[in-house]
Amino acid sequence: MRKLILLSLFLTATMFGQNNKTDKKSNLETITLGGGCYWCVEAVYENLKGVKSVLSGFSGGKNANPSYQEVSTGKTGYAEVVQITYDKTVTNLDEIFRVFFTVHDPTTLNRQGADVGPQYRSVIFYKNEEQKLAAQNIINALNKAKIYEHTIVTALEPFKNFYKAEDYHQNYYENNKNQPYCRMVIQPKIEKFEKLFKDRLKTKK
Repeated sequence: MRKLILLSLFLTATMFGQNNKTDKKSNLETITLGGGCYWCVEAVYENLKGVKSVLSGFSGGKNANPSYQEVSTGKTGYAEVVQITYDKTVTNLDEIFRVFFTVHDPTTLNRQGADVGPQYRSVIFYKNEEQKLAAQNIINALNKAKIYEHTIVTALEPFKNFYKAEDYHQNYYENNKNQPYCRMVIQPKIEKFEKLFKDRLKTKK
């Protein structure tokens, strides 16, 4: 409870303001994040204002076109990730990262809950210096504010590749809400996100 209160205060004090002025022709950007099982992270970002698309997939390994079965061995170097495309006139890197550090534990190495292995590592694959700097700034701020009991271990790695996961992994939560994993693991993450970012949720259709 204490951690949630501190995180809420941190987010409120630095919440995103819509003052960005961006060329409409180039207002879309992508960022690739790994925060444990990609089903969880995907389900959260699909509800954030400004996010245009979220794809579940793999980044960080060497072999081309890895399968879910291969990545699940933990021996490929790949991490389960989501590739987020967002409108910079509606949201920004700062908010994207604040959501990221809210919905997973960035202090556990190669593990999120019962999901264990390097494929579940906490990682930000940055595409440019702006993304790298924004990521490092929020990590420094969270550590300084002592939001977590332990130091953040989220890795910052240069983006090299992204391979989309098999079709049945896409929109997994939306298509499988009654599955035990969805109800017990994903749903609590969504509820936490909706509580802390209630003013930043997409309008339900």
